Parts: sequence; structure tokens; C-alpha cells
Amino acid sequence: MRVCYTADELAEAFDAVKRLGQNNFSDAGVFIEKYIERARHLEVQLFGDGRGEVIALGVRDCSVQRRNQKVIEETPAPNLPQGMAEALCSAAIQLAKAVNYRSAGTVEFVYDSQTERFYF
Repeated sequence: MRVCYTADELAEAFDAVKRLGQNNFSDAGVFIEKYIERARHLEVQLFGDGRGEVIALGVRDCSVQRRNQKVIEETPAPNLPQGMAEALCSAAIQLAKAVNYRSAGTVEFVYDSQTERFYF
């Protein structure tokens, strides 16, 4: 993995990563993702009835982890900007309604603290 901040860095790293993948794994495929320096792991727990009705129970912050395992889950998620919890719940509900979700479940988001945007 390489973090690139400019187009020149990306051009240089892209070829290097392709070579590395080919040499180590016989696969030169590359994935490009947005790098989020100050990420938070936010979740919305919801319930769906399988007929299009879905409710969200709020947003919890699961950012404190050890070895990719959650250590602390805090709800409501602290220090979110005005309206962000509602936007996260709305996005989770929209996703669940689109598939007629039936059961209890969690929609997980990566939240960028610098830009105040979230990603599914």
C-alpha cells in the first residue's frame, strides 16, 4: 500500500505497486481507494420487517479497536457535527429499504473527520 498526495506520486507508486503485486502474488491488479487520515468507524443499527419498513436505533462509534476487533462501542457517537447522525441514519435506512431488509443488522460507515463526510 502506498499513500499518494499528488498526481506525480500516484503515477510513480502505481507502477511500483503493480510490479510488487506481480512479483509477490502473480497478480498485478491494483485497487485505488481514498485515504482518510482521521477516520472513525461509525455504525447504525437498524431493524427491518422485510416489507420495506425500517427503523434506525442511532449511531455508535466503534473506532477504538485492537487487532481489528472493537474494544469500545459508544452511543450516541460523540462529537458529530449538527445533522450528521440523522444523515447516517437516513443513509442506512435507505439502503435497508432498497433490499426489503428483514432482521436486526448494522450498517457500517467510515467517517472522515477532516471533511465531515461518510462512506459506506
